[in-house]
Amino acid sequence: MFVLLRLIINAVALFVTAWIIPGIHLGAAGPHPTKHDWATLLIVALIFGVVNVVIRPIIVLLSLPLEIITLGLFTFVINAFMLLLTSWIAQGVGVGFRVDGFLPALVGALIITIVSFVLSRLLTRTL
Repeated sequence: MFVLLRLIINAVALFVTAWIIPGIHLGAAGPHPTKHDWATLLIVALIFGVVNVVIRPIIVLLSLPLEIITLGLFTFVINAFMLLLTSWIAQGVGVGFRVDGFLPALVGALIITIVSFVLSRLLTRTL
């Protein structure tokens, strides 16, 4: 149940990010996504979740000195790289998700963090 909830939260956060940030593209992400867009969104959310579970802890551990020096703000840079890696993997498997560069990834990572935090707080309190 928790894994499914995280997948849905990631999917919503990625959708909001693709809708707001011009440099992040999710299929034909617009105000009215099609069924194909929702399938793409779930696949991208799954890729994003796996990247964050498998690769992110290793990167955080390796960058621990930078995390300490920047008082944790380097986490946003790591999150941006995880979003870029998700984009690279998604394009490699033929999924319609693309991030156009580091700046959209950085702003997108910030939005994903905010949306995920809010949804996690709302949904865990109600469940």
